[in-house]
Amino acid sequence: MFKYFINLQWKSFFRAASFKTEIWFKILMGLGALYFIVAFLSLGFGAYFLIEEAKIGDPLRVVNKFMIYYIAFDMVFRYMLQKMPVTNIKPLLYLPLQKTQIVNYSLGKTIVSFFNWSHAFFFIPFSIILLTKDYGALNVIGWHLGIMALFYCNNFINILANNKNNFFYVFATIFIVAGISQYNGWFDITRYTQIVFDFFYDLPWTALIPWLVLVGLYFYAFTYFKKHMYLDAGLAGKKTEAKTENLDWLNRFGNLGTFLKNDIKLIKRNKRSRTAVIMGFFFIFYGLLFFTGALEVYDNPFWKIFAGIFVTGGFLFSFGQYVPSWDSSYYPLMMSQNIQYREYLTSKWYLVIIATIISTFLATFYIYFGWEAYVAILVGAIYNIGVNSYLVLWGGAYVKTPIDLTSNKKAFGDKQAFNAKTLLLTLPKLLLPIIIYAIGHFLINPTAGYIFVALFGAAGFVFKNKAFQMIENIYKKEKYKTLLAYKQK
Repeated sequence: MFKYFINLQWKSFFRAASFKTEIWFKILMGLGALYFIVAFLSLGFGAYFLIEEAKIGDPLRVVNKFMIYYIAFDMVFRYMLQKMPVTNIKPLLYLPLQKTQIVNYSLGKTIVSFFNWSHAFFFIPFSIILLTKDYGALNVIGWHLGIMALFYCNNFINILANNKNNFFYVFATIFIVAGISQYNGWFDITRYTQIVFDFFYDLPWTALIPWLVLVGLYFYAFTYFKKHMYLDAGLAGKKTEAKTENLDWLNRFGNLGTFLKNDIKLIKRNKRSRTAVIMGFFFIFYGLLFFTGALEVYDNPFWKIFAGIFVTGGFLFSFGQYVPSWDSSYYPLMMSQNIQYREYLTSKWYLVIIATIISTFLATFYIYFGWEAYVAILVGAIYNIGVNSYLVLWGGAYVKTPIDLTSNKKAFGDKQAFNAKTLLLTLPKLLLPIIIYAIGHFLINPTAGYIFVALFGAAGFVFKNKAFQMIENIYKKEKYKTLLAYKQK
């Protein structure tokens, strides 16, 4: 039966409307996974000797001390990026298949997820090194198995906590505060959590406890999904109080004002779009990593340009790159109307431009860290308005992933929409300004680097009509592929 399900998923992948795009990104994802495997292997074989050389204590105990942060980061990373066990059950429910088989298959897919077995590339080499250093074999095996069970527990906790954003916010806040408290010497959470991980080594039989918890989580998840595996609850519409907003002051802008009104209502009324706005706001504080000197590795002008792009472009990246996916639920209806693509795209462009200007204004507190910090932010804003605003609209034509507006999935939104594809499409938007800055920096001086980036962004205004004409043609070319993709679940 598992072979049957795998065969169906294989056909679904190759027959999808976005197959040509997906295959290349699957290859790139594979290369990214290979990079992390090599990095984990290097750390696995080298961590013991690096800790020993630093003379900060027993390498095993040091790893145990900070293990709580490793596991917490794994949970947050999963919550943002790990795919949920999604199976299209509608065509399966009238077939002679048992619900237990479908649920077991869906949960089984998560067990073989890269987020689970990738950790083995660190812990297996590290455990081998421990064995060669005369640590007790039984103790090391117990410690290794106990730690690996915790990562699989994270897997099922993540599944059960899906869509529970309050859980994510509370969890992330607790460990951010714990990390800040430990860094400043106020409170050290590791003094209490290290004891748990030390038990796995000192008392190997305690490794059975996380495995028993893991089995319990699996059966709980199995029972939960089996219980809710019927169409009535999944397809029933949620009843909410209807509210009307006129926004008549936008009528003076004609059709453009109509689109802007729809976008403003979309943001105010839907969970997913509100999350994009919230994440865009938090991007403003991303520059604190680069402009405060907290991390020495980021203390150079190249990273400041990178930060300037992110600080002012939070909404641009979190909202703009999902055009037209925001309208996926009624996109076929829109395309049946006499709507000009130029007006539709222009309304989205103005929305991200206004948000970029507001972000730049809110980021004025960076002047406290020096004029160069705020110059980098201003230059980043000009580049975002003049270049990246077009690039996100252009890239949106190829991101054919429908968005569920009523679902506030994950901290960064619906994981169906936020994935490796959108991350890779973001890279050219971030690397190009750094390259432009580097040319001016090395050929003339740092100020010239900032001027080059600003001029490159200002040039975008000159070629606005040409850029929109090109983007409009791409949207027209991709129109029917997009409509087909939005019909797929």
